Amino acid sequence: MNAVLAYVTASDLRLSGRVRSWMPPRWIRLWMLWATRLGDGWLWLAAGLVLLAGGGRFHRILAAAAIAAGGANIAIVVLKRRFRRRRPCEDAPQPAFAWRLSGYARYLPSDRFSFPSGHSMNAFAQATVMGLAFPWAAPALGAVAASVAASRVILGLHYLSDVVAGSLLGVLIGVAAYALVRG
Repeated sequence: MNAVLAYVTASDLRLSGRVRSWMPPRWIRLWMLWATRLGDGWLWLAAGLVLLAGGGRFHRILAAAAIAAGGANIAIVVLKRRFRRRRPCEDAPQPAFAWRLSGYARYLPSDRFSFPSGHSMNAFAQATVMGLAFPWAAPALGAVAASVAASRVILGLHYLSDVVAGSLLGVLIGVAAYALVRG
């Protein structure tokens, strides 16, 4: 088990170094900054308000989304306190484009620890609930969630294993919440 963790850590460090030295095209930089900001919760709040306004037939979906959000946030707190993994931006500077585009000295993470990625977990939990409820929208929801997850790595706020774990846990939480409400 220690060999597996050592391999994952070494791979994460190599990828983080490559990401910091990469200067993506401007459109990708802007896309990643917007994706990470959407992952701050604004998009999911807007989706919840649309479901609320949609009337009674959407209230079960809203309930599943709320359960998924609650479950994801509980998991985030418990797992981050348990693992206490430092963020890549604490060990090395964020990519220069991240702070130049953000308008701040640098894009600051919302909490101290990186494993698992809360943005990824919430994005995939919400996208899974909405995608199960509205299969026609599943590809777009998956693309948004994947963009949020990718942005966390590209902006130097998470390691790849953080977002993979957060994404997988988010899908599991979203499926469980949807199944719980839909019965």
